[in-house]
Amino acid sequence: MGHIPVRIRSERFEGWLAPLAVWCLKGLFLLVRRKLVLSDPVTSPYVRPQSETFTYCVWHDSLIIPLFLGRQPATMALVGGHRDGGFVANCLRWLGIPCARGSASKGGVQAVRQLIEESAGQHLVLTPDGPRGPRRTMKAGCAFLSAHTGKAVVPTACACTNAWYVGSGWTDLMIPKPFSKLYVVCAPPIVVPTAANKEQLAQFTQRIQSEMDRVQQAADELAGVQRPSTMEQTATPRRRAA
Repeated sequence: MGHIPVRIRSERFEGWLAPLAVWCLKGLFLLVRRKLVLSDPVTSPYVRPQSETFTYCVWHDSLIIPLFLGRQPATMALVGGHRDGGFVANCLRWLGIPCARGSASKGGVQAVRQLIEESAGQHLVLTPDGPRGPRRTMKAGCAFLSAHTGKAVVPTACACTNAWYVGSGWTDLMIPKPFSKLYVVCAPPIVVPTAANKEQLAQFTQRIQSEMDRVQQAADELAGVQRPSTMEQTATPRRRAA
């Protein structure tokens, strides 16, 4: 599901580091105020769905925010097939969130098939700008997955009044500081037709991108974050808190 800034080579080390990281982040989030802004209450992933389920897309740099904002009783995640994805998968298991492993470059077809077969009655969550970037740029996989599962896309953005930004390479990871306030903004669901062809999927991908940009701007404004230019977002991760 996301990029981890530190490469973890030892599976044994990874085995005990994952629960430690989860419990530390749970403790941190007890000290963080939070506000979830929904376009429709039915799209909340923090209540058990009564009927319709959705596909949530969140940028890589915000991936820990929706995971620790609250308990998700019916959510499944798509996690990258790269080596560091194993750590993310272990963390998700400790949070009670099942996952399918794969990405556009490794195991993608199998992961999508698993999600389609096993996600009945569950929301899906994925980071559509990874695992290799570029930063905050939508890939076609989100619209494709939505079309094949029948789960409308809910573009989701996160911002924080005061945070650390940790990472390397093309992205970083936003970690809220104690006593900061988090804002999570969800756009109205976007329904991707099951019979959408390649051209239509490209159009829906651009539409989802536009909505991700819009709700990110809304979240940034709520948190009082100065939004970097598109070029800065793509090329250089932020290193300091807002």
